[in-house]
Amino acid sequence: QVQLVESGGGLVQAGGSLRLSCAASGRTSSIYTMAWFRQAPGKEREFVALILWSGGSTGYADSVKGRFTLSRDNAKNIGYLQMNSLKPEDTAVYYCAATDRTGYTFNYRAYNDWGQGTQVTVSS
Repeated sequence: QVQLVESGGGLVQAGGSLRLSCAASGRTSSIYTMAWFRQAPGKEREFVALILWSGGSTGYADSVKGRFTLSRDNAKNIGYLQMNSLKPEDTAVYYCAATDRTGYTFNYRAYNDWGQGTQVTVSS
């Protein structure tokens, strides 16, 4: 099992930036993909971004493409989600997740391990 701990959320004005971190521990050798999902009140959890842990390839939801960047530090087992040009519609709880499934996995149901979530609030 992999333990995930997110940090870096907060309140920011529209147009501002935040960087979320996801620290992984436990069976980190089993991670194939680390991803971020978000969930706003009354809405379903939605895919934001993913990174293939070994090769570093990334994928993004259309709604964040060009504004968010996902990277990782394999030595420290930390993933980073840099969020720029934030909009009020980005407001949600952001969750880090990991899976051992190969390939690009966009469906949250395929992820085995989850962090506790961190709140991101963007004011207009």
